[in-house]
Amino acid sequence: MRYNIFLSNNSIQQESGFDDIRHAVARNCHHSLSMKQMFLAVIILIFALQPAAVVAHGGVVMEEDQCVIDIGLFRAHFTIYQPQTSASEEFCEDVPDLGETLFVMDYLHESLRQMPVDFRIIEDVNDRGKYASWEDVESIEDIDAVTLYYQAAQTEPGGSLSTKYHFTEKGWYVGVVTTRQTGSDKLYRAVFGFHVGGQDIGYWPWLVLIALFVQIQYWISSGGWKRWRSKYAHAETRQKESDL
Repeated sequence: MRYNIFLSNNSIQQESGFDDIRHAVARNCHHSLSMKQMFLAVIILIFALQPAAVVAHGGVVMEEDQCVIDIGLFRAHFTIYQPQTSASEEFCEDVPDLGETLFVMDYLHESLRQMPVDFRIIEDVNDRGKYASWEDVESIEDIDAVTLYYQAAQTEPGGSLSTKYHFTEKGWYVGVVTTRQTGSDKLYRAVFGFHVGGQDIGYWPWLVLIALFVQIQYWISSGGWKRWRSKYAHAETRQKESDL
């Protein structure tokens, strides 16, 4: 006995025996599974590329709505201001405008008041963005050549260090804070990437487009388009019949 089989997913129409039916269904199911796997892979990729909020940007983390910078064993509240454009509004690392930018560190360890602390802003020559680390800085052969601003090491008995720089170009920069305990050669550092002039949208639009494309392909291959066309044609036929 032979059967006439219609498989909606690939619009397969063939006459075959039971073995042919089984192989055709298997091929069709495998194709649908592959499309599902592709869609799941894109979703997993999107979440995998999203950094954890607590790790956020290098040596700077958010704690109880405050930005805290870790300088080795020592910590300080870290705040960025743009008084000319944003008055007293506080920023953690991503600042919206070009122009004069004020960096403030309020020490959370008393010992930092007696320790010399320096601050450096360099170009993000390694394109590391917010993932910049000391290893990236250390790999730069001539750090002075990419240094935009440097404040020499100084002690702040009042427990607050502030410095400012006038940015003229939008983009990613790297901040480097260095200190050492008096009488010791051991250095403690904090490295963080920050963006000036409005945040870039990054890779998200491309990931969304890929996910949308995969979903559309899956919808078409699983028969969604044909079902929609059939439903639309049926509705048109009924409308014409009702108009007669």
